[in-house]
Amino acid sequence: MIQLFQQVRVINPLAQADGILAADDALLADGALPADSVADVLIEAGVLKAIAPQISPPPNATIQNAKGLILGPGLTDLYSQSGEPGLEQRETLASLTQAALAGGFTRLSLLPHTQPALDHPAALMPVQAFPSPVRLNLWGALTQGARGQQMTELLELGEAGVVGFAEGFPLGNLALVRRLLEYVRPLGLPVALWPCDRTLCGDGVAREGSISLNLGLPGVPDLAETAALAALIECVRATGTPVHLMRISTARSIELIRRAKAEGVPITASVSWLHLLFDCGDLAGYDPNLRLDPPLGNPADRLALAEAVRTGVVDAIAIDHTPLAYEEKTVAFGVAPPVPLASS
Repeated sequence: MIQLFQQVRVINPLAQADGILAADDALLADGALPADSVADVLIEAGVLKAIAPQISPPPNATIQNAKGLILGPGLTDLYSQSGEPGLEQRETLASLTQAALAGGFTRLSLLPHTQPALDHPAALMPVQAFPSPVRLNLWGALTQGARGQQMTELLELGEAGVVGFAEGFPLGNLALVRRLLEYVRPLGLPVALWPCDRTLCGDGVAREGSISLNLGLPGVPDLAETAALAALIECVRATGTPVHLMRISTARSIELIRRAKAEGVPITASVSWLHLLFDCGDLAGYDPNLRLDPPLGNPADRLALAEAVRTGVVDAIAIDHTPLAYEEKTVAFGVAPPVPLASS
């Protein structure tokens, strides 16, 4: 079957690539197209054959006007929560992966706080055996049961095929964090940590500031993130173990990360897509779907995060998907479960 898609918007982050990065990226990595352009795309028997500003239709080709559609490399989600195993009433691996595929994602990395947690090789096997239409990567739990108390068998998890180690919840015990980083370093696998001090969050549901005050929403101070972030940076500095910092949400955090990177501390960082699109000003309607953890920032935070992504201070944008049932989110903003669900 021959298909010609006309007037596709081609998003080409590989336009400046030095050679071919991967076989599937050959037509994008050759630099023939700019980073963002409109072109015709020819596909034969499911294989991408040509991309050019204009392609003459081959014989027997099916022609489709693709104006408004986008072609680009498959997207990768750094971390998201799966409902299965344990909470299949919210979501199954089948529904999760089909939704990802429909959204253009070809790689998903699942956080370990499922039920049971992905804290030992046997727990990984059912997910690894799932016939997924996208590539499923698994983060292994740093602590048993993902409860933040006792270290897992990190070496065994590494040998079982996890792509790295994470804890979907903030780790408040810095002595444990330091010990974990010391044990993980020889394994050469990534570590992802969420900087957040729960004792400073209190009962807050929105980022502290004049907007949350005017809306009557209890505030979460920037300090809840920045104090924990500063402590994690010092742990990384002391151990030399590279760490990815998840769920960055404040302008002050960007300053701390920029300074630490300039000093050679081996850290990377990511922000959720929602924190780039929305801020506290969007909470006037009390939409429970915007009840996030960390909460949406003030307008200055959103602008700082966007600029940090543009300049590379923040290295990636994460989806940080968390499944919830309809009835769980059709409640008042203040009592809606936050996304992602977090405790500890």
